[in-house]
Amino acid sequence: MRVTLTFDNGPKPGATEAILDVLAAYGIRATFFVIGKCLENSEARRAAERAHDEGHWIGNHTFSHEIPLGLDMRPDHVDREVASVERLLGKLGHPDRYFRPHGKGKLGPHVLSAEACEYLIQNKCTLVTWNNVPGDWIEPRLEWSRRALQNMQGLAWSVLVLHDPHLADIMSTLPAFLDDALSAGFEFVQEFPLECLPILRGEVLRPLMDLVHDSNSVAGTA
Repeated sequence: MRVTLTFDNGPKPGATEAILDVLAAYGIRATFFVIGKCLENSEARRAAERAHDEGHWIGNHTFSHEIPLGLDMRPDHVDREVASVERLLGKLGHPDRYFRPHGKGKLGPHVLSAEACEYLIQNKCTLVTWNNVPGDWIEPRLEWSRRALQNMQGLAWSVLVLHDPHLADIMSTLPAFLDDALSAGFEFVQEFPLECLPILRGEVLRPLMDLVHDSNSVAGTA
């Protein structure tokens, strides 16, 4: 059984570096889906640069992380929330231009607008979703690892969503989780299962109507 680790909502100075220390100790590589406005902080950007230099992948997780794209009615929301982050990432970004939408932990038509979907297709981006969100922000927060392991038992390949800011004050739970998962026989990999890549380098791999608000207006969704 495989597990892919992903960390959202960073980089957060202090927390991201601590996560990188843990991953280095275990020899595990992950993907960090970063928020654009965080990258404007020089210390946070240095943490993202360190992650990149240590072999972790960096993806786009919107600029503000405020309004899911399927609910964002601003006419310029794609440039504000998606394209602007691509510009900020520059060479830090993964060659496949990984993008993870903001969904409040859930998938549905709220996560993408038709305009955002078209941008991802036209710019040969890769849409990365998830299938295991143990809720490291949900009380009791220390129980996230138990919830993650329970979810992992029912999946051949978990794409696990954790958060730099939420782990900041409970960092000891990360190595404890890794110990438990490795002892249970789980294999940590950096790649993603195709089921969590609805769009791969601009190619639509499966219908997108369940992820896109007004999907009828998007080419290639059916």
